[in-house]
Amino acid sequence: MRILVLSDTHIPRVAHDLPQAIYDEIGDVDLILHAGDLVEKDLLDKLITLKETRAVYGNMDAPNLKHLLNAKEIIEAGRFKVGLIHGYGAPRDLAETVRGEFTGVDVIVFGHSHSALNETREGILFFNPGSPTDKIFATSNSYGILEVTDKKIEGRIVKL
Repeated sequence: MRILVLSDTHIPRVAHDLPQAIYDEIGDVDLILHAGDLVEKDLLDKLITLKETRAVYGNMDAPNLKHLLNAKEIIEAGRFKVGLIHGYGAPRDLAETVRGEFTGVDVIVFGHSHSALNETREGILFFNPGSPTDKIFATSNSYGILEVTDKKIEGRIVKL
C-alpha cells in the first residue's frame, strides 16, 4: 500500500492549486491522507474524486470543513494503525503534543508547523509532510509518501 500525505495546503489563500507533481503522484497511490488546513472545501472535493481520501480539520479551515471533518482519526493501513491529526500549539513541541492525542498507533501523521518531519521515537513514526504550497516556517515545500508492507511502514518526504 502506498499513501500520499498532505497537510497545510492553504488553498486558495496561499496557492490556487496543488503543484502538478502531486497530481502526477496520485495515480501511483492507494490512499490520500490530509492532515488539515485545506482552508476551503473545494480541494477536499477534488481529492475525493481522484482517490480515496481521509482528512481532518486544522485551525485555518473554514467552518463547513470543521463540521464535516473530525479533529483526529485512526486509519487502518494494512496491519498498522495511523493516527491523523492537524496539531496545535508551539511548533517546537508539536511531536510531543500530538503524541498525547493517541494510544496504540504505529504512526502519527500531523501538520500545523509546515516543517517536514520523518522520525521514529519510542517505536512510533512521527510524520509531518510539511506544506506543498507554503514555506513560511520551512526552507522548502514538500509532501509525504508512506509505504506500507506486511512487515513495516516507512515514510519519505518529497521536496518540491
